[in-house]
Amino acid sequence: MVKLYLRYRLAASFGVVSSGAANSLFDPAAKLAITPALEDVNLWDVRKGTLLNTWHEDGNRAEVTCMTRSPGGDAVAVGYADGSIRIWTITSGETAITFNGHRSAVTALAYDPAGARLVSGSRDTDLIVWDIVAETGMFRLRGHKDQITAVRFLTKGGMEHVVSGSKDTLVKFWDLATQHCVETVIAHRGEIWALDVSPIDETMMFTGAADGEVRVWKINPQILSAKLESNGDSLDKGWVDSAAEATLEDGTPVMKRAVVNYGTLERQSKERVVTLKVHPSGRYIGAQGADRLVELYKVRTDEELKKKVQRLKKRQNEKKKNQKGPTPMEDETDEPALTVADEIPRVAHVRCSAKVRSFDFSPDKVTGTSSGRDGNLQLLCALSNNSVEVHTVEFDKKEDATRMVSSIDLPGHRSDVRTLALSTDDELLVTGSSDLVKIWNIYSRQCLKTLTSGYALCCEFLPGNAFVVVGTKAGELQLFDLARSAMIENIKAHDGPIWSLQVRPDKKGLTTGSQDKDVKFWDLAFVDDPEYSRVTKRPSLIHTRTLKMSDDVLCVRHSPDGRLLAVSLLDCTVKILYADTLKFFLSLYGHKLPVMSMDISSDSALIATGSSDKSIKIWGLDFGDCHKSLFAHQDSVMGVRYVFGTHYLFSIGKDRIVKYWDTDKFELIMKLESHHGEIWGLAVAKYGNFVVTGAHDRSIRVWEKTDDQFMLEEEREREQEEIYEQSLAAQSGNDAPIGSGADVDDSMKQQATNSEVAAAGKATSETLKAGERIIEALDVWEEERRNFDQYERMKKAAAPGVVVPTPPRSPFVLATGHPDLSPEEFVLFVTQKIKASDMEEALLILPFAKVIAFLRNIVVWIEKKWNLSLTSRILFILLRMHHHQLVATATLRPTLTRIRRTLRAALRADRDRVGFNLAGLRHIKNIINDKSTSDFFVGVEGGYATVEDRERELELARRAGVQQKRKRAVT
Repeated sequence: MVKLYLRYRLAASFGVVSSGAANSLFDPAAKLAITPALEDVNLWDVRKGTLLNTWHEDGNRAEVTCMTRSPGGDAVAVGYADGSIRIWTITSGETAITFNGHRSAVTALAYDPAGARLVSGSRDTDLIVWDIVAETGMFRLRGHKDQITAVRFLTKGGMEHVVSGSKDTLVKFWDLATQHCVETVIAHRGEIWALDVSPIDETMMFTGAADGEVRVWKINPQILSAKLESNGDSLDKGWVDSAAEATLEDGTPVMKRAVVNYGTLERQSKERVVTLKVHPSGRYIGAQGADRLVELYKVRTDEELKKKVQRLKKRQNEKKKNQKGPTPMEDETDEPALTVADEIPRVAHVRCSAKVRSFDFSPDKVTGTSSGRDGNLQLLCALSNNSVEVHTVEFDKKEDATRMVSSIDLPGHRSDVRTLALSTDDELLVTGSSDLVKIWNIYSRQCLKTLTSGYALCCEFLPGNAFVVVGTKAGELQLFDLARSAMIENIKAHDGPIWSLQVRPDKKGLTTGSQDKDVKFWDLAFVDDPEYSRVTKRPSLIHTRTLKMSDDVLCVRHSPDGRLLAVSLLDCTVKILYADTLKFFLSLYGHKLPVMSMDISSDSALIATGSSDKSIKIWGLDFGDCHKSLFAHQDSVMGVRYVFGTHYLFSIGKDRIVKYWDTDKFELIMKLESHHGEIWGLAVAKYGNFVVTGAHDRSIRVWEKTDDQFMLEEEREREQEEIYEQSLAAQSGNDAPIGSGADVDDSMKQQATNSEVAAAGKATSETLKAGERIIEALDVWEEERRNFDQYERMKKAAAPGVVVPTPPRSPFVLATGHPDLSPEEFVLFVTQKIKASDMEEALLILPFAKVIAFLRNIVVWIEKKWNLSLTSRILFILLRMHHHQLVATATLRPTLTRIRRTLRAALRADRDRVGFNLAGLRHIKNIINDKSTSDFFVGVEGGYATVEDRERELELARRAGVQQKRKRAVT
């Protein structure tokens, strides 16, 4: 009989305030902090420090690598390590659009000022411009030789460009109209890590690199746009850095460079520039390196520069007067030259409590401004120690003052989670790190207590769940009282790190094992302590006996029946002793590297040992024979735990995977993959209802048992499908803009591969499934259309009064819930379910025979005016991909001619309808602007005072639309 198992799933992930792989942001109102939390995104209340929402996508395990906020909206674009981009809405907390185009992690994102386009850069060295409204990729730009680290739109001054910075030390300017690079600047000698542009006029650019410098560049938009009309060869010869026009040797005039180095900002820090941002007002620039400083610079206004020049001139004249000897003739027109440090001085700096990972300005304008005075700046700083700080810089004081307004640090550890343990009732969880011990409610996932401790290596709840004992790296046993939230005793127990401790099965004491080669036994006792309480006694640990071992002790475990004690040593052996007499019973040999963790089943029949040699061995405790050796993980096994009452085993390793085993059949049941760092801690609920893990990524994850039953064969098939999808994603080629099928011309592929521009899409398992659904729908259409045509012929040929039975409908049509759909409507129904971002890649896999069938459906869609926008887009994609084959197929000429005639008329009617509606909306907008709000929006009938007013305005709007339509017809 086939055995069934219950599946575990990820129920919660907590403990991460801000992960270090991506930047953090303010929300548009500067009340929320949007921080990356590994594969999720958290929204925190800045003042209260509470978690308000978490953006989580089911099935996504890729880590967040980049984020950017939409201008003037509540959308946030989030880039992931697998190359995908998701657009999240702050108010609803749902993802609206998903883009797939990059082959590796997204490292840079930027919106255009209107929020209608998005540009992304990746480790695959490509830039992709996305259309947010159409939910599709526009094109891919190639030219960089290393990871792209920063991108920005340039849309002012007649420009339509994208500027990108990369680790290849280059800054490139890309023209969006011609889709190629028009300017390349060798900006630094080292890798460029940050770039930003002044938001007001976009004529000043700032770049930061690995050499620690922040350089300022002047951008001339007229020259940058004029280069498109000039000969590229002469431009390459004639670009100069002078401020005036230059000439070649033959006297040919050439243009100056569009981007000129203006100088370097003075920095206090010598570390590489990590983040560089310009405040939305354009007055302040922030630069942050790989340390605790965020340096702020101020762009002086023209009036401030005039005052600076007067002060410099006055100081210059004073120096001349103090000089001995004859005074040279003073030139009244000789103005002192201003440097970059004079125009953009460093005015303040913010020092955080730890290294800064990223920072963000408040999106609002500078607060508290008054005439002639500066206001306050608010900065959100995400730190490398899993915390967030909000600082305010006050410029209106005589001395610049910075102060921390709030911080978010309680809901997570400052370093990786090294150990964890569950209470006996499975309601509380204790976790330990390098300096903190935290108590969590396992159901609400809230941090209840935060206690300062030593470097925790192991921990346990004492009986009663009111006290916690922690073994530290310094060899101390620290006893904490949860009610008092304080350490009540610190015992120097060992001379080396305490690697393992366990409460004995009789609940009267515990056993510890240390690097000093000792196994010590401790009894729980109550002692008088006036400082603790004058009424009650406090618990304490009394050392009773010591067992000397031959090597370092790595793990100790008691059998549940209390009869045996297992001790693993550094010499790769495991000693089994009698717990009462400590006499030798068995020795387990077989591991090639030390055993890091052990556990004994609840019936005391089996012991599982996990080793640094990546294997798990199952031993019998009756004779000490090895039942099975399992190659368990791709790295060291750090923990093993049995489920009470069963022989099911959980294991964790440095390969970031939790595995679930059946040690009776010696089979892997399932893998639990979600961590992004080495897993250090494992705890299993008493009856296996859930499992808790803690890792180097500072996250604590809860895996719950579900009611979903499965067989091992099903799980193996699912794993094979995942491997296939990963290989498909790795081998997907996005070089050819017209696909990679057999119908594509090889010369066109080669030409697309060598060009600067290519298609934006990427083949994924989702696009493959979408293409298969279209093929299935077309197969159903062929069968349905054949049956319907036969039915019509039989109906015409039937004698009067003879009823011809209607053909049976396909089960696929009936499954839609609309059995009255025509065959063409069914194909449209299936096509509309496909995401707009996946449409082009889905159409790439269609064979040419299905393309012909699709075109016949499109003819019907156009004639009946069904979803003309989607129909037009599909038609253009198919014509672009299969142009040669369609033109060469003579039988398709009537179909194409019919499409051309009907589509143009339908699109023209749609254009007129949209123009009419826009004219009416503009007219209503003008009326609203002319009238006051109090006079206009008073009634409840659509916002009008009376029904007559509403009808009058609608009639005016209709007349205005008709007049505009007539004008267009005349022109």
